[in-house]
Amino acid sequence: MLIEPKKDAIINPIRPGLKDIWNAYMAEGAVFGKHDIPFCPTTATDVPNSIITWEDAKSIYKKHITVKEYDFAQNAFVCFYIDDYKFDGSRGIWHDSAQAIKVLCHFAGVITPDFSTYQDFPEPIKIYATYRMRLMGYWLGKNEIAVINNVRWGTPETYDYCFEGIPVNSIVAIGTVGGNPRKLADRNRFEDGLFKMVEKLKPHTIIVYGSANYPCFDKLRDMGIIVLSYPSQTASAFTKRRSSL
Repeated sequence: MLIEPKKDAIINPIRPGLKDIWNAYMAEGAVFGKHDIPFCPTTATDVPNSIITWEDAKSIYKKHITVKEYDFAQNAFVCFYIDDYKFDGSRGIWHDSAQAIKVLCHFAGVITPDFSTYQDFPEPIKIYATYRMRLMGYWLGKNEIAVINNVRWGTPETYDYCFEGIPVNSIVAIGTVGGNPRKLADRNRFEDGLFKMVEKLKPHTIIVYGSANYPCFDKLRDMGIIVLSYPSQTASAFTKRRSSL
């Protein structure tokens, strides 16, 4: 049963008409940590068969709904390792969560949203992005959607909160598209955060969206951690293009 957002819900009886523009309905029953970041259980029991982006998921959804296939199911997890403007904003998953869940419930699971925490962002924005990752994941899990937590870190000061709200000894997901280890300037920062994540969260499995062909992942495999790499949208398109030549 879907837990629909109450768009016109009065959240303060002393001030009639006050509406929930902060998605407080998502937090009902949540447990909060040091920075008031919600705990997001890992509800997925299996690793993804494949991973597609939110854009692809919307396209698949539209295709099926157009021909009135309302009960379709797709054996793929949906991720948000794309530019924020493609899934956030006035019509994005946060502000139109009712539509988001109508799309997502047709897929095998979700990797929690990758709201950006760029290094030059003010600290409150980075904490808020982390808060939204966990809260949306928690709410999706309550809606019986299989959830794997996305982990996003920055420079060392983010370590105080960026791993908060994620279960220890579970499956986690990270993205290596864009910057991260691909760029030499970012590689040390990425690797420092990766090993800090392992120290704090002790994951038994790490899902990598993008390439895991870096020495740091070999070290994790030597530690007994399962590292599973899934091709990015760009890599898949490139492979498809080459095979057609």
